[in-house]
Amino acid sequence: MVLILSGFLPSLLWLIYYLRKDCHPEPKSLIAKTLAAGVLMAPLAIIAQYLFSRAVQFFQPGYDPSFSGYFFVWAAFVEEYVKYLAVKFAVLNNPDFDEPTDAMIYMISAALGFAAIENVLVLFQTIPNGISATAQIWFLRFAGATLLHAVSSALLGYFLGLAWFYRQHSRKLIIFGLAAATFAHFVFNIALLTANNQSQGFLYSSQAVIILLILISVLFARLRRRMVC
Repeated sequence: MVLILSGFLPSLLWLIYYLRKDCHPEPKSLIAKTLAAGVLMAPLAIIAQYLFSRAVQFFQPGYDPSFSGYFFVWAAFVEEYVKYLAVKFAVLNNPDFDEPTDAMIYMISAALGFAAIENVLVLFQTIPNGISATAQIWFLRFAGATLLHAVSSALLGYFLGLAWFYRQHSRKLIIFGLAAATFAHFVFNIALLTANNQSQGFLYSSQAVIILLILISVLFARLRRRMVC
């Protein structure tokens, strides 16, 4: 129970932070529904990644695709798409989805639900290494992967918000947003993969997340100004 609560805590803390940035707060019930949708959709990503690995091993026996660039692209795409599906099924047609900036807020909510499950699974894997190692991983997840999920999905949310103004191009905008989110997610994963040690990996990935945070802040402000105009 402690590990499960610890896995959800980073997501809840970041969710509170982002909700305070919203000048027109969304219904808490709908935020909770979107967060839960992100949790429930997470197994789809795990299954898709597993099937990809099995397919590669079927055609190339003995090859481990887990650390290949192709696998990281696929994993990033699947995770971003699953988080988008959570928003699509939970709130996209809800009357309370009534502002372009809502797209970014709900995408962040779904992403943090997804990240919570990922955190729990990682913590359960690291607990045999001791409490100290688990606490270190928890901090890295809080400052790294959990935040990455939020900002990469917020990037897709920006294009989903743009589709509010350009409905005739909504499909193209969503596809482009999905590609942008996938690329951002992929860059973060590669930063971790190519690092020589954990400290260097944290440094590289943190730089990627900081750049994304700045970008998301600018895009959120642009959407808000467009609403005023």
